[in-house]
Amino acid sequence: MFKIKLEGGRTMEVEEKTFWHTTSHILAQAVKRLYPEIKLAIGPSIDNGFYYDFDTDKPFTPEMLEALEAEMKKIVKEDLKLERFVLSRKEALELMKDEPYKQELINDLPEDAELSFYKQGEFTDLCAGPHIPSTGSVKAIKLLTSSGAYWRGSEKNKMLQRVYGISFPKASQLEEHLNMLEEARKRDHNKLGRELELFTTVDMIGQGLPILLPKGARVIQLLQRLVEDEEQKRGYLLTKTPFFAKSDLYKVSGHWDHYRDGMFVMGDEEKDKEVFALRPMTCPFQFMAYKNRQRSYRDLPLRYNETSTLFRNEDSGEMHGLIRVRQFTISEGHLAVRLDQLEEEVAGCVNLANYFLDLLGLKEDVSYRFSKWDPNNKDKYLGTEEEWNNAQSALKTILDDLNIEYTEEEGEAAFYGPKLDIQCKNVWGKEDTIITVQVDFQLAHRFDMTYIDKDGSKKYPVVIHRTSIGCYERTLALLIEKYAGAFPTWLAPVQAKILPISDNHIDYAKQVQEKLMAQGIRVELDDRAEKIGYKIREAQLQKVPYMLILGEKEVETDAVGVRARKEGDIGQMSLEDFIAKIKYEVENFVK
Repeated sequence: MFKIKLEGGRTMEVEEKTFWHTTSHILAQAVKRLYPEIKLAIGPSIDNGFYYDFDTDKPFTPEMLEALEAEMKKIVKEDLKLERFVLSRKEALELMKDEPYKQELINDLPEDAELSFYKQGEFTDLCAGPHIPSTGSVKAIKLLTSSGAYWRGSEKNKMLQRVYGISFPKASQLEEHLNMLEEARKRDHNKLGRELELFTTVDMIGQGLPILLPKGARVIQLLQRLVEDEEQKRGYLLTKTPFFAKSDLYKVSGHWDHYRDGMFVMGDEEKDKEVFALRPMTCPFQFMAYKNRQRSYRDLPLRYNETSTLFRNEDSGEMHGLIRVRQFTISEGHLAVRLDQLEEEVAGCVNLANYFLDLLGLKEDVSYRFSKWDPNNKDKYLGTEEEWNNAQSALKTILDDLNIEYTEEEGEAAFYGPKLDIQCKNVWGKEDTIITVQVDFQLAHRFDMTYIDKDGSKKYPVVIHRTSIGCYERTLALLIEKYAGAFPTWLAPVQAKILPISDNHIDYAKQVQEKLMAQGIRVELDDRAEKIGYKIREAQLQKVPYMLILGEKEVETDAVGVRARKEGDIGQMSLEDFIAKIKYEVENFVK
């Protein structure tokens, strides 16, 4: 909440988004003052500020943004009152006759919709509100960036120009926010991950299809081994299933009807005998593993896990670095359980997720969301209202028994069941789901997955869909930002860098390298003919946890000179002691 000052020294509290929404109107008013030919699209508030989309053939330059910012400050000084009024559809279309995007929005609204507008000075905008009382409360404004954005997010529509900004009631709040943004730029995985050679993207390959370079691939390999080993300890059975299947499989699962737009389809149903699609999830494949033979109540719970490569046809505007991509790998799992086992097994899934979050240092950064169906849009989901109410009641009871603090969100459930989403924000404040646990009372019936109960009758298991560390690419992105690229020793792609002072020390350096590698330590040798100070600075920029500096003293005493990323120069120690130090950090997951 923001506290703003009103006339007569009074104050009031307003939601941040209400404040930012008003500022988007101030931006649109400034644009129409300076560039009256530009057409208006939409200008909502977002999680960290606001944006407004404009139809203009010329991108906004830094000089234009500076001019707009100055004009916005004039509008603030004018302290214009925001006045709401309502018009009929005919009157609204007439008022917006020179704004084609506003007219399109009006025409798309239901016939009985209330068409409200907000006026400030000479400027009027179609808007549902709410707004702050006047422009004078916006004391600090900064226009941050501009970029292209398709009208209504569709590539089929025209590319508009989007201007992002932020505002506050106090200048000090803006300064604090800009400092935060500067820190975010330093930690942004999209920038840092490329600088540290963890991943790259290539236009010729395509958007949302990153290449994991050796260091990034190593980090993900370490995570995958960690997950698979831990899941094995917890009774999971590993499967390996195909990357694509016939459309028949997805029609049974419901993905064909409910998720087809997000799938990569190979073939045409009208022309081809068989149509295939890359898998967006692994669940129907693992259901086939369950159906490999008849199951008994004694077989349950049956826990399948898989390191799954998945494919989703994300919109181009949604993709960002490793956070949202079109091909990714996930720590996926599906559990078939009896109803009396459901609470214990969901608790086990949540416990496993929290175990990894704590291990990675992300536990303090997450929040929990109970994602429910939207009862006003039932066509999006499988099952009846009664079935959904029962499923949601069951999951809510479990979450409450686990004493999890969570928010509730309608419309965020999977099409087959409610879920617990574990949410994490990136450095820019954008929230994404990283781990999910879903309760499904539907798909076992659709796939005729049964088990023989104690009394000899056939019953359907409840299915739990879950991830334990989520999407590895997204997790890597969050870890880059969390640690600013300086991974803990156990997770670092290179744990130590050997830096011989001169060519005379290279033979010894190679011996050290061989001994470290034999102990499973990830090590690199920098044997370039460069000064030692230069080598140290480069290793520091590469965020390597330890540098081993080798000179005459180290050769003579069969030792290593240790310099740590955190502590600086530690001094000389025996190679055995250094190996023990590294192994301790790895075995105890020292952060």
